[in-house]
Amino acid sequence: MNDATIRAHFHSTFLRRYHASKHTRVLDEMGLLHGSCRADIAVINGQLIGFEIKSNHDSLRRLQLQIIAYNAVFDQVTIVVGTRHLRAVSCRVPKWWGIIVGDEAKLDHVTFDVQRKPRANPSMDPVSVAQLLWKNEVVELLRNFGAPPSLLKSPRRLLYQVLAWHLSFDDLKRIVCNQLKSRKRWRDQQRPFQDDDLYRPIATSLDFQSRQPLVRTSQRSRLQQRTSCQGTGLILPV
Repeated sequence: MNDATIRAHFHSTFLRRYHASKHTRVLDEMGLLHGSCRADIAVINGQLIGFEIKSNHDSLRRLQLQIIAYNAVFDQVTIVVGTRHLRAVSCRVPKWWGIIVGDEAKLDHVTFDVQRKPRANPSMDPVSVAQLLWKNEVVELLRNFGAPPSLLKSPRRLLYQVLAWHLSFDDLKRIVCNQLKSRKRWRDQQRPFQDDDLYRPIATSLDFQSRQPLVRTSQRSRLQQRTSCQGTGLILPV
């Protein structure tokens, strides 16, 4: 039982309700952290939900790096494993990850047994979530929020920090989810369809000259150091 077999049956059974929802998008191989890692399956609705697949034929060599990437981005994570890896995976993944065992009881028939349900991720990283957007999407967002033209020419690393620093995490996540769901092309850099409702739930402009970051107290406590963005007076996390 390989990855492709598990994936096909998982889509048609366990993920069937997500595929049926018009408010949900299900993606294979979604890039994380600028493409340094890929989520086997991502479910995008009001939350970001990740699924990692480890079949009996797969190695666990890269699992630790994948855990770091998944932890930074997803609200919930579940790992789907073959019976061979169950014990090892149970010891390695965080306690809040869900665990599902896939078993090919009959030829071309895979059953899924939920060993542990996922819980909420306690340590998502706002900048990593912002990195799910393409650079042109971030530039468009910041332009709509009134960012100065000089800032829009900055490297993408800085642009992601600006967006994450100046929005509450709930607003940031809602924008990212809406953008990913509405994106028309995933394999090129064409600008996706712009939904007019994308910007309505939050402020239509941001104070880019203020030295008071527009973030929640819980976010501010995690960002211990700040630096000034030259030419804008903007305060950014290091």
